[in-house]
Amino acid sequence: MLPKKVIRTSALTLACALSIGAYMQFSVQAPEVGQQERDTTLPVISAAVELPGEPGPTRLEIENITLTSAPAEPTAEPWTTEEEPAARCAMVADAVAAPMAMAELTVSAPCQAGERVTIHHSGISFSARLDDTGRFQSSVPALAETAVFIAEAGSGLGAVAVAQVDDLDRVDRVVLQWIGNSGFEIHAREFGAAYGSAGHLWHGAEPGAALGHLMRLGDDSLLAPRIAEIYSLPRAASDRAGTVTMTAEAEVTGINCGRDIAAQALQLRDGRLSSRDLVMAMPDCSAEGTFLVLNNLVEDLKIASN
Repeated sequence: MLPKKVIRTSALTLACALSIGAYMQFSVQAPEVGQQERDTTLPVISAAVELPGEPGPTRLEIENITLTSAPAEPTAEPWTTEEEPAARCAMVADAVAAPMAMAELTVSAPCQAGERVTIHHSGISFSARLDDTGRFQSSVPALAETAVFIAEAGSGLGAVAVAQVDDLDRVDRVVLQWIGNSGFEIHAREFGAAYGSAGHLWHGAEPGAALGHLMRLGDDSLLAPRIAEIYSLPRAASDRAGTVTMTAEAEVTGINCGRDIAAQALQLRDGRLSSRDLVMAMPDCSAEGTFLVLNNLVEDLKIASN
């Protein structure tokens, strides 16, 4: 038979165990509807929870391996030199000397097709239009041995060309230039020729009508165009000696009547260039169709026989 002390200790241990079990069951089960809240006076027993350890290393079995070739590296595109857009769209100009102190001028601006361009050279200024390919080409009478040509587009682009002219001393030139539809014309009457006869040269005359050569530069279809007319005469063109009478004339039209008009004359004689400016008031529109003759704007040319 067990001692009383042992029996008492075992009974107390069993009672505690039963109490703990009843408490744990009450805590885990959800309370039923209408059930009173649990008695917070019951003792709270905490127990350490032992988490399962990390799984140990496992052996990975690899079977049925099929070897394949690695994908080919992408082939690099061949390196090419492509012009930058700014370089492709740049304006360039070129000038080549030609006989009779002329220069063949070419302007190219591929991205400015149809745009207005203004050409400047030693005081001459005229406006033109680039064609559908952005190109302009023309013969231009030179006024300097080192002939510098500046091309200026409306978009702000520009270019410079230079030509070395070797025979400038063999020609005399008269230039008349203006802005807009001012009705100006330059007339040369060689050796006393009458108006409309052989030896009378102006922009409406038949080619070959005189010894000299007249050229009109500029596109009068543009808004406020710059127009220049240049008369060129070889200094030893004929066995004849005499005078070429030079006049600047202005027709009274419905556009310029009753208004002030302006012009500038440039004259190349014996290799020296001079200029003269003109501003004058046109008659009223009742005089439309008549001409004003300006005798003193340009000087007559003297021709010496060979």
